[in-house]
Amino acid sequence: MLIKLLVDGGAMKPGPALSQKLGPVGIPINQVIQKVNEATKSFSGIQVPVELNVNPSTRDFEVKVFSPPVSGLLKKELGIDKGSGKQKKIKVGNISIEQIIAIAQTKSGNLLCKDLKSSVKTIVGTCVSLGILVEDKPAVEVEQEIIDGKYDKEINACKTEVSAEKKKMLEESFAKIKKEQDKILQQEQAAKAAEETKAAEAAPAATVAPITEKKSAEKTPAKTPAKK
Repeated sequence: MLIKLLVDGGAMKPGPALSQKLGPVGIPINQVIQKVNEATKSFSGIQVPVELNVNPSTRDFEVKVFSPPVSGLLKKELGIDKGSGKQKKIKVGNISIEQIIAIAQTKSGNLLCKDLKSSVKTIVGTCVSLGILVEDKPAVEVEQEIIDGKYDKEINACKTEVSAEKKKMLEESFAKIKKEQDKILQQEQAAKAAEETKAAEAAPAATVAPITEKKSAEKTPAKTPAKK
């Protein structure tokens, strides 16, 4: 019997959803949590797909860990919580081709790619959607450079180590980009606030219609016929 789970690497915790899946099988939840956390501790901070192969008769089980999503690996590599909601305008990180190759190797068994070069291009494609720069350039440009063979040397050599000098250069470069981005965002927010204030001041003051009391029509007493 197979039970599929999506857990926080090294930090799986008990909960109603887990109890619902494991309760009918009769295996101890604490035992499952312990084994899963041990198997996924190298993926701390990332959600990891896990599969439990359970023998209902003996209640024995095996834990199989699958590679996390590409987006999770990229975010962990750069130490960021989420991607950009405005990929073309806001960038959230700057990654090296060596780091991309390392992630491509990690995902090689899960990606439907014919070779490492194709896998690297796929990882860079995810950088496009997350708003991550690659080698100081927009990821979409690097996709084309991979096709043109610019990084064939690094890919063929399976180069995954980034020199401290290069890593520092990429970090400093991104710090400048982020500073400029923050400055532009602040200017846009200030301009928007000014427009809203101007619009509020230009709006005509709300007038309150005078309240007039409506007097009820006086009732005229009915005329009684005169007595003869």
